[in-house]
Amino acid sequence: MSEIAVIGAGAWGTAISIVLGRKGTHQVRLWAHEPEVRQSIETQRVNELFLPGERVPETVTCTNSLAEALRDVEIVVSVMPSHHTRRVFEAMKPHLREKMLFVSATKGIENDSLLRMTQVVTEVLQSDAGFAPRIGAISGPSFAKEVAKGDPTAITIASVDPELAAIVQKEFSDPRFRVYTNDDVIGVELGGALKNIVAIAAGVLFGLNLGHNTVAALITRGLAEMTRLVVACGGNASTMAGLAGLGDLVLTCTGGLSRNRSVGVELGRGRRLDDIIAGMHGMVAEGVLTTNAAVGLAKKVNVEMPITEQMHAVLQQGKSVEDAIRDLMGRPSTSEAGLVRG
Repeated sequence: MSEIAVIGAGAWGTAISIVLGRKGTHQVRLWAHEPEVRQSIETQRVNELFLPGERVPETVTCTNSLAEALRDVEIVVSVMPSHHTRRVFEAMKPHLREKMLFVSATKGIENDSLLRMTQVVTEVLQSDAGFAPRIGAISGPSFAKEVAKGDPTAITIASVDPELAAIVQKEFSDPRFRVYTNDDVIGVELGGALKNIVAIAAGVLFGLNLGHNTVAALITRGLAEMTRLVVACGGNASTMAGLAGLGDLVLTCTGGLSRNRSVGVELGRGRRLDDIIAGMHGMVAEGVLTTNAAVGLAKKVNVEMPITEQMHAVLQQGKSVEDAIRDLMGRPSTSEAGLVRG
């Protein structure tokens, strides 16, 4: 029986542990920052704080100790919010070994460095722990609640290490959770991060009671600007037509379980961002912070991202959603053809 650590017991981390645990071929250790999460899983076999109603298998052990979670494990899955990834991996360093395989399941970009999550992990471990990790990233259309419930789901594991990708595909897959492989880490990670920004915008449209035409236009043009940035950063345009691009984008822009979309809905209804975040009770909408990093990354590689720029103005500068829509619709006319066009 293989040993797997899942670091981060939010909704997605708990759902991944349920997938791995229900196979019966893994011993899963789920690290939770919150003592109440550990207690809830230990006593009720449910994460009442972040994923209520979904039973956690007996093969999953929850702990608040990184040392206990990481002892002798073969695969380490990181599922913490992007702004905590560097700090948590620095705390994990004494317990990590070069032989371990690392999988990032965090969909975000580090705000100050503009690094993707696999780059953050590699930087921390190369500079401080003294080894370059074998690492990949998983992404795709996957609401935690539906994954935990057992609804058929498909995601992708991206890595430049084909052996790692094959191992993750084998160990994570079951009849209700299908894993594809991909070697485009840049595209998969950026797709997973950028779609959250477009999802907030889609929620705004819903909150304003705008129709399907508007949402369809937003998703299409959102995908176009996501693709431009991915290609400019060295990723593949074709990845954006796959699970980590179009698949995840459609899900988060249209699904009621999307936290990012829900933030947008409330913005569209006129609520203040601070009040919306306060009402999420510890849940994280990655797209709010990702707007900063995405705008910075776009400037760095000289890519125009009008939807992202307008959402940044709404989220970070207090621009009204009505003004943002007006400015988007009033941009100079151009051709739809070509990735480089705005």
